[in-house]
Parts: sequence; C-alpha cells; structure tokens
Amino acid sequence: MSEIICVNDIKLYAFHGCLKEETTIGGNYVVDLEITTDFSEAALSDNLSETIDYCIVYEIVKREMQIPSKLIEHAALRILTALKKAIPQIEKVKVKLTKIAPPVNGSVGSVSVVIEK
Repeated sequence: MSEIICVNDIKLYAFHGCLKEETTIGGNYVVDLEITTDFSEAALSDNLSETIDYCIVYEIVKREMQIPSKLIEHAALRILTALKKAIPQIEKVKVKLTKIAPPVNGSVGSVSVVIEK
C-alpha cells in the first residue's frame, strides 16, 4: 500500500536567480512536498522508525536550498534527487518550489515550478 506524506510551507531565505542582485540580496522561497511511501506499519505501530522523519526531510531541503542556483528548476531537481538518495522508503516525491516576489517587470506575487519522479 502507498500513502502520501505532505510537508508544506517550508519557508527559507535563499540566493537563487539569474540577476546579480538575487544572488547578493537573496529572497524568500516556499517548498511544498508530497512524498509517496508505505507508512502502513508506522500507522499500526506508532513507531517513527517505520516512516519518514519530517525533520530529516526539512534538513535535506534546507541544505539544498543553501546552494545557489540560477534557476529554481535546478534547485527543485536537486531537492528531489537528494531526498530520494537519502531516504530509500520514498517511492515518489513531488517538489513544488515557489519564489516569492520574483523580479519581473510587473506585479507578480510568486512563481513556482513542480517536479515529480
């Protein structure tokens, strides 16, 4: 059986972007995850070791977001790859990476990319 763990609204400050100001000043980002796994044993046993630890997930996302990228597409793929490598119980992961107030010539609240594998 497969279930989904959602880790939502991971708020981070990072230095991604193609403009020099973005990599110097930085900006606000939000990461949302949907992790497909089998946590049926953990649901029965109430044992953390039989599911995915949210603290580990957060630390992986935080670490990957600290590495500057020109594109949020690149950062999102890096997060996905790192999660799957570090946590073998993950069957599938969906990463949504949102850049708050991107520097565009207009009023745009945010831009997001979504990647799933």
